[in-house]
Amino acid sequence: EVQLVESGGGLVQAGGSLRLSCVASGFTFDDYAIGWFRQAPGKEREGVACISTSDGSTVYADSVKGRFTISSDNTNVKNTVYLQMNSLKFEDTAAYYCAVGPFFPCTVVPDTVLGYEYDYWGQGTQVTVSS
Repeated sequence: EVQLVESGGGLVQAGGSLRLSCVASGFTFDDYAIGWFRQAPGKEREGVACISTSDGSTVYADSVKGRFTISSDNTNVKNTVYLQMNSLKFEDTAAYYCAVGPFFPCTVVPDTVLGYEYDYWGQGTQVTVSS
């Protein structure tokens, strides 16, 4: 059974940093796309960053480029994907989710018909940035 468990969210002042973790289990870590997404109340889900586990390539949304960094650690029994978030802004406030899908390369843009084609999603972790 595929499981994704996020952690690391919290309350932080604008300009601060947080690191989110997504512990993944139940599937082989190779050749997958793993992404971080966020959703604020009343807004659509937004792709933030993703990583392709086959080659480590990454993609970022324009809104977080230069501030967020996605990385993966697949050396342990439970593989982990991180999202380092620096220079946080009030508009980064949202519930953050990680998701995994069996495709390459990863993407943070939804398909116009199918939406985000990630098969499994975590429960999310809340990030609140105070202004």
